[in-house]
Amino acid sequence: QVQLVESGGGLVQAGGSLRLSCTSSERAFSSYVMVGWFRQAPGKEREFVASIEWSQGSTPYAEAVKGRFTISRDNAKNTVYLQMNSLKPEDTALYYCAASKGGVYHYVRSYDYWGQGTQVTVSS
Repeated sequence: QVQLVESGGGLVQAGGSLRLSCTSSERAFSSYVMVGWFRQAPGKEREFVASIEWSQGSTPYAEAVKGRFTISRDNAKNTVYLQMNSLKPEDTALYYCAASKGGVYHYVRSYDYWGQGTQVTVSS
């Protein structure tokens, strides 16, 4: 059973920064086609934030976070990061890490394994 574990969430003031981490305990991320970050705010659907395509390293972002968030990876630590800068109250959500065997990068259904999520709360 693949387990993805997110960490790094918390409470931060608007304009602040957080770095989320995602690790896979059972399988190397390099065995997946892509790893993505999604978020879900109360009462809203889960939405794409960013992803990294493992072989070529492409990193698409949602328009709402482009220029503020950066996805990266550390192969040696089998970890994917999401650096979040200039945070806004509308970034408040439960953030999920997910791994995909293939598909369209921004579709929830493209991802096969999900973590439990880490809460990010941005106060105004």
